[in-house]
Parts: sequence; structure tokens; C-alpha cells
Amino acid sequence: MSSVEEKVLEAFVSAGKPLRPGDVVKMTGLDKKVVQKAISKLKKEGKLISPKRCYYAPA
Repeated sequence: MSSVEEKVLEAFVSAGKPLRPGDVVKMTGLDKKVVQKAISKLKKEGKLISPKRCYYAPA
């Protein structure tokens, strides 16, 4: 797992609630495209789930 993915996952864990990709961008200061790429990779790996449309949370 790259450091970008770790940062993104850490943002979800520290928030303690489902977040939108835009919220993660604000929290991490990373580029929006980078965050979206990391989210889709983490979702494929089963580390993130989507409890409702456009929101993600740690699995």
C-alpha cells in the first residue's frame, strides 16, 4: 500500500463517519484525482465500503 492510500485510509478512520471524496481532499490536502484513485483501489482491496451513494467508510 502506498503512502497516499495510507493517508486516505487514515482520514476515513480518524473521521469516524462516512466521508465523500471531497472531504478527504480537504483533510489530506491531496489532489482530487489522486484521492479518487486511492479510494477505488482501497475499495477493490476491501478496505473501504460504500454505505450510501458517494460516501465511503472503513470496512
